[in-house]
Amino acid sequence: MALERLRASLAGSPVVKFGDYDYFVHPITDGIPLGDPKVLEEAADGLARLADWTRCDKIVTAESMGFPLAAVLSIKTGKPYVFIRKRQYGLPGEVSLKQTTGYSKTDMFINNVHRGDRVVFVDDVISTGGTLAAIVKALRTIGAEVADVLIVFEKTRERPRMEKELGVRIKTLLSVDVVEGKLVERR
Repeated sequence: MALERLRASLAGSPVVKFGDYDYFVHPITDGIPLGDPKVLEEAADGLARLADWTRCDKIVTAESMGFPLAAVLSIKTGKPYVFIRKRQYGLPGEVSLKQTTGYSKTDMFINNVHRGDRVVFVDDVISTGGTLAAIVKALRTIGAEVADVLIVFEKTRERPRMEKELGVRIKTLLSVDVVEGKLVERR
């Protein structure tokens, strides 16, 4: 998996501080700098190759950074997508969860996931694992099976621990670090 465009896009990604947390700004994660459809397509193609889509009923992602990824993967695979939102709708069967990241805490709400659903969770970045942990636990409370976890950027060195704690394999395209205020690929 070459990912040349995705790799090249790292160089133009600003890094901003949220307290002590180094947050990188990238077209896939934030739409800044301007999103390049070729980079998005390359990332989606890479993610599509990582999953066993025969074991998937729905693609699930968290608001809002995973929206473009889930939508493109839905088109590529023919699988419907579900957005876990930061807004409560009060619909029957809605499930709430608490999300904690390296820079924020918020409530999130799941609709359209049911007992027995096999889902592939897709997101842009895994860093602290807070979003992933909260969502996997909530999906299991519903009775859904997390068939795959697909992430574009791995900004953690704790993936093995997270996989063990959650009982899922986390599949990523690129491992990245912030070094001297710049986003770089970890080799």
